[in-house]
Amino acid sequence: MTATIAMAGKGGTGKTTIAGLLIRFLLRQGIKPVLAVDADANANLNEVLGVEVHSTVGEAREAIKGEIPGGMTRDLFMEMKLEQALIEAEGYDLIVMGRPEGAGCYCHANTLLAVYMDRLCGNYRVIVMDNEAGMEHISRLVPRRADCLLIVSDPTLRGIQAARRIRDLAAELDLKVSRDYVIINRVRNGLPAAVTEAVDAAGLNLAGVVPEDAILSEYDSEGRPTVELPQDADSVRALEKIFDKILIHDLALKAADGGR
Repeated sequence: MTATIAMAGKGGTGKTTIAGLLIRFLLRQGIKPVLAVDADANANLNEVLGVEVHSTVGEAREAIKGEIPGGMTRDLFMEMKLEQALIEAEGYDLIVMGRPEGAGCYCHANTLLAVYMDRLCGNYRVIVMDNEAGMEHISRLVPRRADCLLIVSDPTLRGIQAARRIRDLAAELDLKVSRDYVIINRVRNGLPAAVTEAVDAAGLNLAGVVPEDAILSEYDSEGRPTVELPQDADSVRALEKIFDKILIHDLALKAADGGR
């Protein structure tokens, strides 16, 4: 059975970097194949992973509004374009949602897209979906459930308020979220007392904190894929403890035989 892990958080919290390191953790644990879905409008998960994107789901959706090649149905053309958008890597594949709908009717295109995504997702052990703060992509494009919702926050009161709103949005969208957690990123010298109190008051489930990491900042400034961070980097060590707790123990994800 496929497990779905949805990532969310306001911009600038390091959510996408954490999504990439989560994929790295899963692969190191032998939990594969993984489907990485970049559903953030500001798509840059590929940069974290160190792969190039040549086509997106948004472009596929635009294409079927135009002229269809002779001898092909719209269904087959959509499937072909989406297969072209799937980036294959070692142990995981990446698909980028890209631009949202433009002008005009997308009812048929979205229906085809939902059918394809549903079939595609069944081929993977885990789906890691990197969303923006809003999570409508989950409600539209994959089964309306998430085994784990990971909300990334910075160590500020505004960050915690945003995390609470994201958690509440998942309920409003009627997503079936089995477990939700907050990860507080870029922490210096421990969490401020006011932030700890805000987490408790909001009823958020704190999975752990990630310290500010000079090595990670260096990778970001140089444009290097952050999945290549050394194993002893402070951020990597902190995140692997968090992932081990919530994925290996809470969700009971284990390596499966036959993973590619």
